[in-house]
Amino acid sequence: MSFRRVLLVVLGAVALPFSSTTPNAVAGVTAATTNVKPTVVLVHGAFADASGWNGVVARLQAAGYAVLAVANPLRDLAGDSAYVSSVLASVPGPVVLVGHSYGGAVITNAAAGNSNVKALVYVAGFAPDSGETSLELSDRFPGSTLPTALVPRPYPGGVDGYIDPAKFRAVFAADLPESTTRLMAATQRPVSVGALSGPSGAPAWRSIPSWYLVAGSDKAIPPAAQRFMAKRAKSAVLELPGASHAVMVSQPAATAAFIVAAARAAVR
Repeated sequence: MSFRRVLLVVLGAVALPFSSTTPNAVAGVTAATTNVKPTVVLVHGAFADASGWNGVVARLQAAGYAVLAVANPLRDLAGDSAYVSSVLASVPGPVVLVGHSYGGAVITNAAAGNSNVKALVYVAGFAPDSGETSLELSDRFPGSTLPTALVPRPYPGGVDGYIDPAKFRAVFAADLPESTTRLMAATQRPVSVGALSGPSGAPAWRSIPSWYLVAGSDKAIPPAAQRFMAKRAKSAVLELPGASHAVMVSQPAATAAFIVAAARAAVR
């Protein structure tokens, strides 16, 4: 079955919001998957934590997948990638590795040399080539409002970047209710400026099949940049028009369906 057909089947199964009153949606995803299910490892990006994956995790678990949402340190690209790589080394069997935002740069490096990683899934994430940085990629195309929204806060040994709470919703999650984004802004995890300016090593997407979910109304990483990275990595692409940078929070069903489709295509 082609990737497009798999994606259509899975999207049809999980397009409805997850709740205890939608057993047919969950059953549909389970029936559509094979008996060989990889572990899905989720890596969050800047200004977020692992709880941002909660809606996606619930759907993947209901579909029978083992899921691990890693706490990304957000300190420096080399160190963050080494940490995630150490987590991957502890996971037996095949892995589908998913990264959002800066987490995409982390999985690009963390998966290198790990034969258990069968698929890389970028969710509005950076997919750098050798020597590229996240800052460089976000500036290569117009459309990001993140630079003017950042609030720097020095810490011993570096500088952290936060999103100004007054601008958080517009930049990061414009398709979520304001009541939700106020909480997200207050609990955001800062990223070290050094992490965003750290150069990537040899990208794992050169040797591992990749999938890319483009957030069509992203104000943090311009959609044009996402399309460029997806095309360069020869990724299978799904674009969600109107989706903000926090697409895994605002559209967890579509995000989970895309991950399941990637898992089905990569692990048979």
